[in-house]
Amino acid sequence: MKLTSYTNYAMRSLQLAALKSPDLVRIDDVAKIHNLSRPHVTKIVHELGKAGYLETVRGRNGGFRLARAADEIVIGEVVRITEGPLELVECFNPEKNTCPLIGICILSRKLHEATAAFLAVLDDLTVADITANRGRLLDRIAPLEVPRFGNSGQ
Repeated sequence: MKLTSYTNYAMRSLQLAALKSPDLVRIDDVAKIHNLSRPHVTKIVHELGKAGYLETVRGRNGGFRLARAADEIVIGEVVRITEGPLELVECFNPEKNTCPLIGICILSRKLHEATAAFLAVLDDLTVADITANRGRLLDRIAPLEVPRFGNSGQ
C-alpha cells in the first residue's frame, strides 16, 4: 500500500491546523515545514476546504483552520477523497481490467480484503489522534516555521 505525497501532505496540513487551533495556519508554514512548493500546498488546502475539512481565510493575514473538530475528521475519509479509488492492481478497475481471471482469482479477492482492512484502520483514526502528542510535534516544527513579523513589533 502506498499513498501519494498529495494525501500525505493533506493529512499533514490537517494535522498542523489541529496543532495550531484555533489560530490560522499559513500556507507558507506548511510549505516550509514540509519542504513543498506553495502552489502544491495551495491546491491541497483548496481541496480540503471544498470537502469541508478546512475553513480558509483570504487576504494578507489569511490562512486556514479546521472547519470541524479534530475528533470529527476521520483519516480514512480524507484518504478516500485525496486518493480516489485505491486500485492496487488493474482488476480493481472494471473499465481497465484485461485480466482473464477476474471473478475467480483468490489473489484479487485477498487484495480487496487487504485494502478494506487498511482503510478500516484509517477509519478508526482521527485528526485528534494524530495530534495527541501535541507538545512533541510543536517542538519539532517550531524551528521550521516562517517567522511572523508585524505581531511582535519587529
